[in-house]
Amino acid sequence: MTRNNSSEPNDLFNHTRRHFLGNLSTGLGALALGGLAGCDFFKNPSPQAIEAAMNDPLSRLPQLVPKAKRVIYLHMAGAPSQLELFDYKPELIKYNGMDCPKELMEGKRFAFLRGIPKLMGPFVDSFKQYGQSGAWMSNHLPYTAQMVDDICFLKAMHTTEFNHAPAQLFMHTGSARLGRPSFGSWVTYGLGSENENLPGFIVLVSGGQTPDAGKSIWGSGFLPSVYQGVQCRTHGDPVLYVSDPAGVDRDLKKKMIGAINEINNHSYDSINDPETKTRIEQYEMAFKMQISVPDVMDIQKEPDYIHEMYGTEPGKSSFANNCLLARRLVERGVRFVQLFHWGWDSHGINEQLSINHGMVKECKETDKPIAALLKDLKQRGLLEDTLVVWGGEFGRTPVREVREDTKFLGRDHHLEAFTMWVAGGGIKPGISFGETDPIGYYGVQDKVHVHDLHATLLQLLGFDHEKFTYPYQGRNFRLTDVEGKVVQQILA
Repeated sequence: MTRNNSSEPNDLFNHTRRHFLGNLSTGLGALALGGLAGCDFFKNPSPQAIEAAMNDPLSRLPQLVPKAKRVIYLHMAGAPSQLELFDYKPELIKYNGMDCPKELMEGKRFAFLRGIPKLMGPFVDSFKQYGQSGAWMSNHLPYTAQMVDDICFLKAMHTTEFNHAPAQLFMHTGSARLGRPSFGSWVTYGLGSENENLPGFIVLVSGGQTPDAGKSIWGSGFLPSVYQGVQCRTHGDPVLYVSDPAGVDRDLKKKMIGAINEINNHSYDSINDPETKTRIEQYEMAFKMQISVPDVMDIQKEPDYIHEMYGTEPGKSSFANNCLLARRLVERGVRFVQLFHWGWDSHGINEQLSINHGMVKECKETDKPIAALLKDLKQRGLLEDTLVVWGGEFGRTPVREVREDTKFLGRDHHLEAFTMWVAGGGIKPGISFGETDPIGYYGVQDKVHVHDLHATLLQLLGFDHEKFTYPYQGRNFRLTDVEGKVVQQILA
């Protein structure tokens, strides 16, 4: 399952399944992929196309039977507090205001905590059990609470990074350092896209700010740049400069791209740089996107009941709009849709970044559209083969972080234990996996590391995480680095 990234001639099919199949002399690759190499290879391919791919050691056929075809990843940038949302801890309420045991602080590294802080109970009106599964949820997420029987909660997630940018990089690339491909890039590298007129990996951002790690968390790293995420906007042009300037019509643009690609082909024949082929494909994709992207991003075409269900406002930039767009995108064959919503960094610095104000506001903004997305996917028959992932980059401490203005409640970053959830795509629904100690400080049962999550999601998409590799700088790299194990207990 390893691709060769050397700069050999004979076109880019030496490097990727997408180009190998697209250049088959018989044309069967184009027939099987519907015109775009890499798209829809696994849906009713001809026997000849399968044989051709199997005979080539660089083919990208999954080693496992995939249960999921696509991913919608909802990242709450800044890290929501699991103690106010999912991890019900009566003991923490009981010990509210008491000193944190010294042994929990000694030898630990925190972003801002110093000395011996006070334990802080959850800022919620109530925790209740919902659904047949009896999952605990706080009053902050009333809509998501109605969908718990479709969700698998991972209650004992843990990571190795305690600052935002490294932790976000780690969550999305498997490494805390720059330069590795994002999860979405790995998936589109392996599976391609099901729509020849749209990118395989699209990113939508809300909350007024880009995540701390920047655009590297949807970058392609050392993979060919054609696999990086394409950021789309929900107002104005969906992609910058997607519209032609005055005086440039469709025919003229087609001639311009043809001339540019002819020059690029001559350059490739001389230098054999695979990125030149990537540039050609990107020009062609951009030309197709001028028609396809405005159409798919136009949510005004949705019926009124859908807008009511999501809480969308066409023409504005919002998380609700992005959730509806995510459904529209996967419905049209986009392989990986990544949503980032900033605003969850609840240190208690000010009203916006506090547990008792800002976090409550973020819950109100995201709860209804997330529940609507799950319900909408389910009613359209898409949830069964779509993985929906929710979470932040780490959790929040069970102790209070005190800033100068003490009227705002805050919690510091916490890497030892936090909650994420996954739904659809072969995940066992209606379960809570993992457990933390009585105050929510450590995971004590069925802990899941970030690498374990990646390994599990890749398996559901049809890939053995240990064999799904790419050679770079003398060794084979993978999303899970040299770690990770599949969490078999949460697979349906």
